[in-house]
Amino acid sequence: MFGKLYWGVRAVRTSTMNPFSSGRSTDDGDGFDDPDAFVPEHLPEPGRFLEGHDLLEGEDHVAFHDISRELFEERGVYDATFGYNLARLNLDQRHPDAGYRYAVDANDPTVLRAEFSPTTEFCPQADALVKGSFRAWNGLSERHEYDLVRVRVRESHHQSDTLNDALATLEDTYLESGEMPSEPDGPAVPSPTTADGDEDDSSVQSPF
Repeated sequence: MFGKLYWGVRAVRTSTMNPFSSGRSTDDGDGFDDPDAFVPEHLPEPGRFLEGHDLLEGEDHVAFHDISRELFEERGVYDATFGYNLARLNLDQRHPDAGYRYAVDANDPTVLRAEFSPTTEFCPQADALVKGSFRAWNGLSERHEYDLVRVRVRESHHQSDTLNDALATLEDTYLESGEMPSEPDGPAVPSPTTADGDEDDSSVQSPF
């Protein structure tokens, strides 16, 4: 379905070192699928945001996820818990129900829908990860064939309504201005609390 050869584009090296990167390849090793393989049983089932739309599967999924990995590396979209590029979560066999699924919008083929399923329903990084993903895909939109990548969190996350409202606001601001907002958008997501009711300082604040 992809008519343009965006998939051969390699990530541009930047002078800023990613604080999470070990400097070695993390795409190989036990417990991870091959980046070029489409393994449905190791991917989350599509949720409500993708219903009724043209789900990317097989080579189409692999192709877009490959460019996602490059854009995430370039923009530093890393899962701080596991210390790797967020795109690698799709390959992690320990978390077969977590990661991204994609679908072309049924009403507009220039729009791609991306739905993120966190590893747990209380994932404290979800806000930073989905906003970082949105900024990487849309801030570097010349690297893929879509005019817009819409991002939402799967409804299984306990703050999905709040997170998705914030993403919708970010999306609207981007579409109205034609530029990526530099400041966080939408209502702040409350920090998770410990069993004693104290604020949990382990929550990752979005740098995006």
